[in-house]
Amino acid sequence: MSVDVKEPSGAEYIERARALAPAIAAAAEEIERSRELPADLVAALHEARLFRMLLPRRFGGAELDLPTYVKTIEVIAQADASVAWCIAQASGCSSIAAFLKPDVARAIFGSPEAVVAWGPAHEGSAVVVEGGYRLTGNWQFASGCRHATWMGAHVPIREADGKPVLLPNGAPAMRTLLFPKNQATIEDVWHVMGLKGTGSHSYSVEDLFVPHDFTVPREHPKPLEDGPLYVISHMIYYAASFAAISLGIARATLDAFIELAQTKYSQQAERALRESAIVQYEVGMAQARLRAARAFLFEALQAAWEAAATSRDVPLEERFAQRIATTYAIGQGRDIVETIYNLSGASAIFESNPFERRFRDVHAVTQQIQGHFMHIENAGKYYLGLDFSLRYL
Repeated sequence: MSVDVKEPSGAEYIERARALAPAIAAAAEEIERSRELPADLVAALHEARLFRMLLPRRFGGAELDLPTYVKTIEVIAQADASVAWCIAQASGCSSIAAFLKPDVARAIFGSPEAVVAWGPAHEGSAVVVEGGYRLTGNWQFASGCRHATWMGAHVPIREADGKPVLLPNGAPAMRTLLFPKNQATIEDVWHVMGLKGTGSHSYSVEDLFVPHDFTVPREHPKPLEDGPLYVISHMIYYAASFAAISLGIARATLDAFIELAQTKYSQQAERALRESAIVQYEVGMAQARLRAARAFLFEALQAAWEAAATSRDVPLEERFAQRIATTYAIGQGRDIVETIYNLSGASAIFESNPFERRFRDVHAVTQQIQGHFMHIENAGKYYLGLDFSLRYL
């Protein structure tokens, strides 16, 4: 039975994010201290349905177009990067519902407070048994696992005799297996410099039976939903989200510095920071770099969305445009924050000012695989007619 929900327009989700931004910003210190999202904030995010933006409509989701979703993440990131990161991760995970049988998807996402968390493939395997798999392993970086209700694990599949199951091209067959969070052991390991509030802990299971229907192949799964959202690679969901987070952090940092520059005086020059030619130049360049990176990001996302909507396919050219736009935006956000941090002088190092946390957060964003320079290199190979990888496209 479909969930009968009158879904608001995509623009309303952006407005919901803006409405919650003051409460998100006010919770920043608690988020840092507890290394997870406070329960009352999680409840508010659920009430605004911000964890369900990429969930199919028939399971109670918004199934937003990708550009609108990314703009919503950007708004949240300006208030707090850890909150934006948790929503982005949960949203990417929720898109797996489009590849599950409807009754399975409802079992996982039927609750309005449903959240799936998982980390990248690490150490584990799933052995084929009657009706499903026996899963054993441990995984890292499960952002939002503290408020999650289900977990996922990406693992290679093995036969009962231990031999790996192989794809036609000889590569190991990988699947994502889903199971209730209470069947996993969470290990508190998230003691880090940035994105502290994401609670991206490790987790493990031992010889856990997972029914076959609660699994999805990692290589070229076929969506059971008709919408264009699920034609686009899930890798781009994450890449675009993290690009928006980096740009959101940069925008918030730049705006905070402009406010600071009105009243802070340089001890050497005995004048307001805004009177410095160096400051004027750097602020102007930061505005240009931020807006250029953002324009490129949304140009690439819009082109990919239109291709998916009209032809149910995203051409390779558009996929590479998305990849370089997202990677470039992640890097530009970091560079802008570094510039502002340096211009802010001693003010930047105090926790009472809005610079040092954003400096730490943006550098945590760039360490994630989606921000790696190898994506630009791979795109260069494509443009130069050389052999390239399709792995992150």
